Amino acid sequence: MFHVEPPDFDVIVVGAGHAGCEAAAAAANMGCSVLLVTMNMNTIAQMSCNPAMGGVAKGQIVRELDALGGYSGIITDKTRVQFRMLNSKKGPAMWSPRAQSDRMRFAEEWRATLEQIPNVHFWQDMVASLLVKDGVVYGVRTGMGKSFTGHTVVLTNGTFLNGIIHVGEKQLSGGRSGEKAATGLTEQLEQLGFESGRMKTGTPPRVDGRTINYAALEEQPGDEAGGRFSYQEVPGMPDTQLPCHIAYTNPEVHAILERGFEQSPMFTGRIQGLGPRYCPSIEDKIVRFADKTRHQLFVEPEGWRTCEVYLNGFSSSLPEDVQLAALHKVEGFEKARIFRPGYAIEYDFFPPHQLHLTLETRLVRNLYFAGQINGTTGYEEAGAQGIMAGINAALRVKQQGEFILGRQDAYIGVLIDDLVNKGTNEPYRMFTSRAEYRILLRQDNADLRLTPLSHALGLASDERMQAVAAKKTAVKEIHRLLQSYNFAPEEINGWLSARGESPLSQKTRAASVVLRPQVQLAGLLRDFSAFADRLGNYPADHIEQAEIQLKYEGYILKEQQMAHKMTQLEDLSLPENFDYDKINAISNEGRQKLKQIRPRTLGQASRISGVRQSDISVLLVYMGR
Repeated sequence: MFHVEPPDFDVIVVGAGHAGCEAAAAAANMGCSVLLVTMNMNTIAQMSCNPAMGGVAKGQIVRELDALGGYSGIITDKTRVQFRMLNSKKGPAMWSPRAQSDRMRFAEEWRATLEQIPNVHFWQDMVASLLVKDGVVYGVRTGMGKSFTGHTVVLTNGTFLNGIIHVGEKQLSGGRSGEKAATGLTEQLEQLGFESGRMKTGTPPRVDGRTINYAALEEQPGDEAGGRFSYQEVPGMPDTQLPCHIAYTNPEVHAILERGFEQSPMFTGRIQGLGPRYCPSIEDKIVRFADKTRHQLFVEPEGWRTCEVYLNGFSSSLPEDVQLAALHKVEGFEKARIFRPGYAIEYDFFPPHQLHLTLETRLVRNLYFAGQINGTTGYEEAGAQGIMAGINAALRVKQQGEFILGRQDAYIGVLIDDLVNKGTNEPYRMFTSRAEYRILLRQDNADLRLTPLSHALGLASDERMQAVAAKKTAVKEIHRLLQSYNFAPEEINGWLSARGESPLSQKTRAASVVLRPQVQLAGLLRDFSAFADRLGNYPADHIEQAEIQLKYEGYILKEQQMAHKMTQLEDLSLPENFDYDKINAISNEGRQKLKQIRPRTLGQASRISGVRQSDISVLLVYMGR
C-alpha cells in the first residue's frame, strides 16, 4: 500500500458545513491532527436553509450525536430561540425534540468551539483535486496550488460540487447564495471510476419581519418547560424564547404562482436534478396536491437581534417578482418586503452504494464521504455522517479497526445502512418509519445506548460515563420504590376518577398504578406528598426514563428479541471476494446487487434493495446454516 511519511496531517476534512464540523471535531478529540479546509472561514457551520435543528426522527439523531460526543446538540442549546418536543401526545418512540436557532450565533459558536480544539487547524481555499496514488488518497491540492498531505481525507462538500443556482430564468454558478461553486473534484472522481448524479434542493425567500402583520397569524410558542438536546448541563442557555407563527397560502396565491410556471426552471426542464419528495417547493406542492386550497407556512425568526424571517414551506425558484406578488396575497404578508428571493440549487452527488458502512469509499482507500455528497438532505443527517466518518478516519490513522452502528443501535445506524445498502434516488431524509426498532431508539435513551461506545473511543468524558451510570442506578432504584409503595383506595380513587381511570378495590402497588394509560408518574409525585417523599428527589429525566421503561417493558422486550434475531445474521460473515456467479439459485437482480455492494454479512445482504429473502435462504444453505 502507498503511504506518505510523514504526512502534514492525520485527517484532512474538506468542507466546514455540519458534516465537516462534526468530522473535524471527532477526529481531533480522538487525538488526530486535523486540517479543516473551507472556501470561506466566515461561513463555517452556516445554516443554509431553515434556522432549526431536530424534528421528527432528526431530533433523535441530534441527541445521538450528543451522546457520541458531538457538538450539534450543545451548540443548538446555547443558541436556541425556541424549543419544542414534537409528538408529545403520542408514545415516547415518537417524541422528537426540535429547536429554532439564532442563525448567526449558531455559526459563530461552532467556529469558536472548533478553534478551542487544539488539534484542529484551518485553511481557507477551494480543494480542486485529491492526491491519489495506487488507489490510496494521500492529500489534497487547493485552487491556489497548495498541497497538503494526510493519512485520510473526508469529503463533505455539501451543495458546492458544480453547484448551479436557479431563480426563474436566471442561472448562477454557486454553492449557495453569495458563494461560488467548487469545481474539479467531480471530474477527477469520475475518472477514478466513481458514479455521480445530480440532485436539487431549494430555499424560500427571506422576509423583513418588520413588514409582517403578526396579528393576522397564528402564534406558535415554545414549550413552557423549555428543554434541551444535550444530556449534560449547558452553561449560558437562553432562559426566554421567541414565538414562531403559522400562515397559510390560498387560491389567489396559487393562481399567481401558476402564472409563473412558464418561467420556472423546474417545469421548463432547466433543472435536471432529483428533488426532495418530503420538502417540495411551493410550486411543486401546488401541482402535486392540486386538490388543496391552502398550504401551511411556518414563519420562523432567524435570531434574537435580527428582523430577518425564514418562511418555511414557501421554497421557490420562480422569478423574484412572481414570488413577491404571490407572497403579498398571503394574509399577514400584504406589505411584506424580502431581503432575498428563494432559489433552487443543483449539485453533484455520488450514489452511496459506492461506500463501505464506515463511509470509506470502495474505490479509493482512506477516502471518506459524508453529508450531501452522499445524497442526503438536512443538517442532522449530515452531522451524523460527519461524526461517523471522522471517527472511522481517526481509527484508520490509529490502526484500531472501525466503528459501525447497526440498525438496532441508533437512527444513525439506520441512516448509513439505508444509504449503503438501498441507495437513494432522491435527497434522503430520516423518518421514524425508517427504523424497525424505534421503541428501542428513543430520544430519551441515546445516552444509555451510545455514550459507553463513545467513551471507549475516547470521545465521551469520564464525567459523561458517570452520569450514565448514575442514571441507570436511579432507574433501578425508582423501579424498586414503585414496587414497594402501595396506594390505598381512599387515598387515590378520587384522583383516578378525575382522569377517567377506574377506582382501586384494594391497596395497589404504585408500579401498577403508573401502568394505567392516563396516569403519569410526574402527576403522582406532584399531587401525593407522602409518595413524593418516599420516592426521593430524582432528576426529572431519570423519573421519565424509569416511567418509560416500566410502561413499555413488553414492547421493549419484543423489539429486543427481534433485534437479537437479526444480529444472528450479522454474525455470519461473507468473504469480500465471494463468487456469487457460482450459485445459480440466486436471482439475477440479487446477484447483481450482491456483486455491486459486496456485503460483509448475511444481515447486511438481507437489507440490500433487490436481494430477495429466497436469495438469503440460498446463501444460508450454501454456508451450511
